[in-house]
Amino acid sequence: MPTVDVPAGPIAYEDTGGRGPVLVFGHGLLMDGRQWRKVLPLLPGYRCITPTLPMGAHTTPMNDDAVLTEDGMARILADFLDALDLDDVTLVLNDWGGGQFVISEGRDKRVGRLVLASCTAFDNYPPKPARPAAMLCRFPGGGWVLSRMFGTSFFRHSRRAYGALSKKGLPDALYDEWFRPVVQNAAIRRDLVKFATGAPSRRRLLEMSEQMRAFTRPVLVVWAREDLMMPLEHADRLVELYPDATKVIVDDSWTLIPEDQPEAMAEALREFVPMTGSA
Repeated sequence: MPTVDVPAGPIAYEDTGGRGPVLVFGHGLLMDGRQWRKVLPLLPGYRCITPTLPMGAHTTPMNDDAVLTEDGMARILADFLDALDLDDVTLVLNDWGGGQFVISEGRDKRVGRLVLASCTAFDNYPPKPARPAAMLCRFPGGGWVLSRMFGTSFFRHSRRAYGALSKKGLPDALYDEWFRPVVQNAAIRRDLVKFATGAPSRRRLLEMSEQMRAFTRPVLVVWAREDLMMPLEHADRLVELYPDATKVIVDDSWTLIPEDQPEAMAEALREFVPMTGSA
């Protein structure tokens, strides 16, 4: 897997190398680009890029002074786009919605379109099922204690933990890969703790959200009707927030639409970003 250096440290990524429009896919906490493994094969011709952001599934630690707050992570994402010299990118976010903060950080010049698929928004950082884990990380040694839970059936499959993400469920083999770095490497745990405890205050989050109104390029909101983590009402609020936004509601799915309904997700992307590049 290639890597590129940004000020915070090395970022690994995969690139399908298609000659069509460029889509950059974000991922959730303790995940990587394999979150999109069912969708990418359905997008032939597109150039699909999946960076592994430092949210716990990354294998190389960030620099000691790396800022891994929500807005810090958005700056890392913007630095990644700069490092690859990508323009007119369609930025696709699912589960983690903090990539929106490239707008409030004034770093959105390379983003031509934005896709928000059942993701954190407004003051829902972290979403309710993740709040106990984030609170645990605030205590000394909390990151280590949390990492010991990653192998349990409760953490992986309960609706009060990661089981709330996918209606169909995720395979344990994938969880093993995603969780291994933070279990085995103390520096990766340090990065995870930084991010897990790095959400701004509710008031600040709402202030930052208001700044999204400045993004006048096309936005697609794709939301799971049955989502257990991301309120359905946020889909309408996002459509109202962004000046040029449309909405698609997906049935029979929870937060990870790429996992539960990959065909619907791919179809929405193809319609939003035609191969011709026209709007």
